Amino acid sequence: MLFNSFIFLFVFLPVTYVVFWSLRNASARYVWLTVTGYIFYGYWDPRFTLLMAFSTAVSYFAGLGFLRWSDPRRRKLCLIIPIVVDLSLLGFFKYANFMMDSARQVFLALGSDLTVPTLNIVLPIGISFYTFHTITYIVDSYRGTIKPTRNIFEFSAYVSLFSQLVAGPIVRFRQIEADLEAIATTKRTTWLAKGASFFIVGLVEKVVIADSLAAFVDPALAQYQTLSTGALWAVFAGYSFQLYFDFAGYSDMAVGLGYMFGIRIPQNFNSPYKALDPSDFWRRWHISLSTCLRDYLYIPLGGGRGSELSIYRNLMLTMLIGGLWHGANWTFVAWGAYHGALLVAYKRFGSSWDQLPRLARQCAMFVLVLVGWVLFRCTDFGMASWVLSHMFVWHVGSGLADLTIRLALVAGAMWLAMAGPNAFDLHAGQWKLTRRWTLGLAAALGACLSLMAGTGASPFLYFQF
Repeated sequence: MLFNSFIFLFVFLPVTYVVFWSLRNASARYVWLTVTGYIFYGYWDPRFTLLMAFSTAVSYFAGLGFLRWSDPRRRKLCLIIPIVVDLSLLGFFKYANFMMDSARQVFLALGSDLTVPTLNIVLPIGISFYTFHTITYIVDSYRGTIKPTRNIFEFSAYVSLFSQLVAGPIVRFRQIEADLEAIATTKRTTWLAKGASFFIVGLVEKVVIADSLAAFVDPALAQYQTLSTGALWAVFAGYSFQLYFDFAGYSDMAVGLGYMFGIRIPQNFNSPYKALDPSDFWRRWHISLSTCLRDYLYIPLGGGRGSELSIYRNLMLTMLIGGLWHGANWTFVAWGAYHGALLVAYKRFGSSWDQLPRLARQCAMFVLVLVGWVLFRCTDFGMASWVLSHMFVWHVGSGLADLTIRLALVAGAMWLAMAGPNAFDLHAGQWKLTRRWTLGLAAALGACLSLMAGTGASPFLYFQF
């Protein structure tokens, strides 16, 4: 089920909202959030709800083990077993065919005729995200950062919370634990207006901006070998903003839905194209993922401690794994390696970079990120090498249809992303729902519904990860 679909907006959300606030105790609300989360998730394929339920149960009982045992050996087992189970499930569904395909290519390169089987595996939507939820819960419980809950429905409501289930943000239990504990006493109207406002702003980002950019980016890249150098730069600039507003829009809608149900979901994007250096970019882009990689991978590896070489190694390993997390393709690994190299270079030469003018750093950083998006978007290295070579060596090809309109759209998206306010900026401080803002939201919602009626509900780009 998509946030930008009529069945969600006019059936699922109203029913879920009305029933939730009619329930009077915490347990009933936990159960209802769990049930609606499974309905939301099972809308694509009900079979995969069993997979999520199994992962939830394993992590929940491991949490009970932490409460029961103080013996280090048993606690270690409660840490290792559920993580191995979760990663095994993720590895099988997301990476099994990838590893077999890679092995097949190696054997062919060596001249071997060894047959490697191909499995017909369907990737469950959102498995990467809810796996992160369960793993962070287990690790935080083991570290003593949180106290595991005894309430199975509180935990299952956390894992299956529909607002952030299939594409994030990756919400740690400790970030919403207080709101979950207070779920029976929270007043319905406390954050309703703010939640609705966040949701509509996110819907505009997705339906009006991202989908409008996709209308020329996707067809152009389907015939990328016909494009000129200028057109390639324009298309990948468009893709950079399409990806940002698509994912940021989803995250802002998730934040808004959280507020509507009394749960404060943290910010996931903070205007990443305003970043001045590689470190700044990863403090702003997909914040929930970058902080998880930092806290559960980079720091345990040694972080910024030790020799320069060990720090560089830690950065590269973290980003390589972060790239692989995004998808079962070597282009994602290369994208992670590229960003790892940028972080290493900034670690080494950052003092010189920081002396450049602010605008120069922001523009240069955007170009560096855009180049990385080529690896991210291209389906294979053949496509990526062709695009990159023709972006940096002048190539005469076809331009874009309706060029003026396309460039105006990219320019508008550029201003919003690189100079304008983001959703959290718009709702900062003592935010209040004014009459003017209400009229603006109503007009924006009407525009979104009109576009959705004409084009249908388009999926979010990060669903594939």
